[in-house]
Amino acid sequence: MRKDNSPLRPFLKWAGGKRQLLTEIIKQFPESMDTYYEPFAGAGAVFFALQPRKAIINDCNIQLMLTYNAIRENVEEVILALKNHERKNTEQYYYEIRNLDRDPAQFSVLSKTEKAARIIYLNKTCYNGLYRVNAKDNFNVPYGKYKNPGICEEALLRRVSEYLNYNEVTIMNDDFEQAVSQADKDSFIYFDPPYHSPKKNNFTGYQPDGFDEKEQERLRNVLLKLTKRGVRCLLSNSDTAFIRELYNGDFFDIVSVQAIRAINSDSAGRGKVNEVLIKNWKE
Repeated sequence: MRKDNSPLRPFLKWAGGKRQLLTEIIKQFPESMDTYYEPFAGAGAVFFALQPRKAIINDCNIQLMLTYNAIRENVEEVILALKNHERKNTEQYYYEIRNLDRDPAQFSVLSKTEKAARIIYLNKTCYNGLYRVNAKDNFNVPYGKYKNPGICEEALLRRVSEYLNYNEVTIMNDDFEQAVSQADKDSFIYFDPPYHSPKKNNFTGYQPDGFDEKEQERLRNVLLKLTKRGVRCLLSNSDTAFIRELYNGDFFDIVSVQAIRAINSDSAGRGKVNEVLIKNWKE
């Protein structure tokens, strides 16, 4: 177990992060579990709040999961690289670092820790703390112009590294279906996918190909298979007619919750919005 059991929080900002809904989400969790799965890990707000002894976390974003691994394996090198970014931080420097992924040959020679520090630096200094890529998988968020961004949170990064090292945490970069393929009746899975957006105004720019309604349907089918195998699952999503219809039936219970969202291309989608928690078991 991690030596310091004080609360952990994400080391990144993340659109759609779950810090404000932690209480509502975690109270839906089962009382016990062997292995905790989170196949859409993102910044890991729920994962870090729960601090499971045994976990499998996954995300399709290769740079994100590389960063988790770098913090576990070489946190001091990541901190040194971040301090360098912190000293040099200007708008011009930001765009120099952002544009490194435009040149595949130049980007490929960066070490794992350099890539991890780059992601954290860009995340802490870009506009709204977004992680967004274009169709070529290039990071494309503009500079945020913050006066004192918290670029290098040394104590937090060391505590995250300690937790990842003192517990059985598997870090994956795979399709969500593959990531949960070994889950059994003693497991618990929390799904937090890119949210359904009928008007396509929710933020889903984490990956170049997005997450459309066909992917939402594939996710529902995965939950049905897991349900029939007796694997307990909880899923977060937006409260839309499409999602309610997808999970309509005897297998699922739908609970409404309210969140405050600041990122949406439509101003009507900001502020208080309805979301759902979908559960596939009864205690």
